[in-house]
Amino acid sequence: MKKVFLFTLVLGVLFVACKPEKKNDKPEVKQEVNKSEKSAVKISDGVYSVNAAASTLNWKGFKPTGSHNGTVKVKDGSLTISEGKIKDGKFNIDMSSITVLDIPADDEYNKKLVDHLLAADFFDVKNNTTSVFEITEIDGEMVKGNLTIKGISKPIQFSAKLENKENGVALISETFKIDRTAYNIQYKSKKFFENLKDKFIDDEFEISINILVSKN
Repeated sequence: MKKVFLFTLVLGVLFVACKPEKKNDKPEVKQEVNKSEKSAVKISDGVYSVNAAASTLNWKGFKPTGSHNGTVKVKDGSLTISEGKIKDGKFNIDMSSITVLDIPADDEYNKKLVDHLLAADFFDVKNNTTSVFEITEIDGEMVKGNLTIKGISKPIQFSAKLENKENGVALISETFKIDRTAYNIQYKSKKFFENLKDKFIDDEFEISINILVSKN
């Protein structure tokens, strides 16, 4: 009798242990939020004017023995945004505002270099006080347009993005290159002068922009 009871008890334990757990008919679904969608902030449509005090154009030129870099001010201009994207825009650049940053401001060579950049064999600022960039097309993040320097217009393109700021919208570009000789800036270019050895200056210089615009 004891054996029968013990055998029944063992079967009961095995049945309970082997009994499958009840599955949840409605499994929990974790909904992941796309980080880019979460962080994306819609930029309002409209016409925006340049905030000159908060806008900067950065430049960097190269030569075999080193490089120089500085800034130029964006004088004025506007940017039109439609459906959260750039539609068109035009910016005037104050060439008389060229600065050199890699040489101390109180170093006499700083003024010497600035004066040379303003001179006739470079940007000829006396006769060309303003350079202009006008947007003609937007292809994804690629901004295309015409850059006018010394009265000469040439097409350029660069990658850029819009960012919402507390006091407006910023147009921020990646660093891109411009061939100065396309604008008749021939000084110490190997395209135009021979036997320069290591005294030449690279034809291409780097540009990046950070333009803040505010809604009208």
